[in-house]
Amino acid sequence: MNSLDMMRLLPEVILILTGVTVMLLEPFLPAAASRKPLGWIAIAGTLASLAASFSQLHQAPGTAFYGMVSVDAFSIYFHLLIAMVLLTTLLSSLEYFDEHTTHAGEYFALLAFACSGMMLMTSAADLLLVFIGLEISSISTYILAGFRKTEGTSAEAALKYFLLGSFATAFFLYGIALLFGATGSSNIAGISAGLATGPTPVLAILALAMILIGLGFKVSAAPFHVWTPDVYQGAPAPVVGLMSTAPKAAAFAVLLRITYGALPTLGHGWTQLIAILAAASMTIGNLGALQQRNVKRMLAYSSIAHAGYLLVAFTALSQEGIAAASFYAAAYAAMNIGAFTLITHFAGYKEELQTIDDYTGLARRSPVLAAVFGLFLLSLIGIPFTGGFFGKFYVFTAALHSGLVWLAIVGLLNSGLGCFYYLRLLVRLYSTPDRVEEMRPTPKLTVPLAIAVALAAIATLVLGIVPGHVLHLAQAAAATYSAIAK
Repeated sequence: MNSLDMMRLLPEVILILTGVTVMLLEPFLPAAASRKPLGWIAIAGTLASLAASFSQLHQAPGTAFYGMVSVDAFSIYFHLLIAMVLLTTLLSSLEYFDEHTTHAGEYFALLAFACSGMMLMTSAADLLLVFIGLEISSISTYILAGFRKTEGTSAEAALKYFLLGSFATAFFLYGIALLFGATGSSNIAGISAGLATGPTPVLAILALAMILIGLGFKVSAAPFHVWTPDVYQGAPAPVVGLMSTAPKAAAFAVLLRITYGALPTLGHGWTQLIAILAAASMTIGNLGALQQRNVKRMLAYSSIAHAGYLLVAFTALSQEGIAAASFYAAAYAAMNIGAFTLITHFAGYKEELQTIDDYTGLARRSPVLAAVFGLFLLSLIGIPFTGGFFGKFYVFTAALHSGLVWLAIVGLLNSGLGCFYYLRLLVRLYSTPDRVEEMRPTPKLTVPLAIAVALAAIATLVLGIVPGHVLHLAQAAAATYSAIAK
C-alpha cells in the first residue's frame, strides 16, 4: 500500500473517518444534549468526500490495492451521486431524531458508514471487494431502517429487511463463488478474459442467475420486491429517501460493471433476462401503486416501477445504454429524495400524515412547498422540463436504438399508468379539505431542511432543462466500457 492507493480511495476513507469521529465524540455529550453538532460534523465530512471525488475527475484513471479498486469516470460519477444523496439526507435529518430518540449520534455515523460501503461497491474491480462494500452498506441500512425505536412498524421493517436482505446476499455470494469456479478469478477483468477463451461454462450461467437474484433484491426489481412496501412504510422517512436512491445507484453500478465488464460474452443471455425483469418491474410496480392509499407504500411500488425503467437501459448493449442508466440513476435520486425530504418535513417523526387523504389542502397551508412537492411528482411521471422526462426519454431511446421496440412500448404504457396515482396525490395537495379548521399546522421549515429541498428541486430542474453537464459525465462514465456487439 502507498500514498497513491490511499488517494484513489480517499472519498471512502473520509466517510469512514467521519463515522468513527462521530462515534468517538457521541459518548462525551451529555445525555440530554442535542446531537445536531454531530450531524454537522457528518455534513462536513460528506462535503470533504464530495470534494475528494471532484478532485479525482482531474486525475488519470487507474487502479489501487493490487487491482482491487478501479478509479475511473464510471466510479467517480457514482461517488458524486452517492455523496450528494448523503448530503441531502443529513440535512433533512438534523431535526428529525433530535427530540425523539436516544443515541441519535449513531444515526449520523451509520449514514456515513453505509455510503462508504456504497462508494466502495462502485469502485471495486474485484467481486470480493464488491461483497465487502455490499455488507458494509447493508448492515448499516438494516439498523437505520429500525431507528424509530419507539415505533413497532420500524422494528418490523428492520427485521424484514435484515432477513430477506441476508437471504439475497447469500445468492450474490454464491454467484461469486460459481464465477470463481468457472474462471479461476474473482477479478472483473480476469473473469471476462477467462470466459473469452473458450465455450461458456454452465457454472458461469448459473452464477449470472445468482448474481441477478442478489442484486435484483437490492434494486427492488420484480419478483424480488416483496420487502419494499413494508420496509418503506416502517422505516424513518429520511432513511427511506436514502434507501430508495443511493443503494440502488450503487447496486446498478455493480450490475453494470458485472454485465458489461465481466460477462460481455453472455450479453445475449442476460439481455433477455433483464428485459423480462424490466417489464415485470414496471408493470407490477405501477399496478401495485394504483392500489395504495398510504403515501410511503405508494412510493415504494413507484420505486419498483422506476427500477424497471432503469433496467430497460441495460438491454441496449451499448455505451448509450450505460449512459442512459447512469443519467436515470441521478434523475431518479434527485426527484425521489426530494419527495421523501418533504414527507419528512410534513409528517414528522410520528408520521402523522400517512394516507393520500392526509395531504388534502397542503397547498393552502404551505403553497411554496406544495408546489415543490408537485414538481417532484411531475418529474416522477416524466413531464417535460424535469429530470424524470429526460431520463425516461434517454432510456427509451437507447432501447429503440437496440431494436427492443416492444420493451419501449411497455415502458411508455407504464409511464401513462403511473400518471394516475401521482396525479391523485397532486390533486389532493390542491383540494379543499371538508373542514378547514381541522387541518394540521405545517411544521416550521428549518434552514438545513430548506437547503435539502432546494438541492433536490434545483437538481430536478437542471437535469430536465440543461442536462448537458451531467449527461457529459454519464457519457464519460459509459466510455469506460465498450459496446457489446450484437
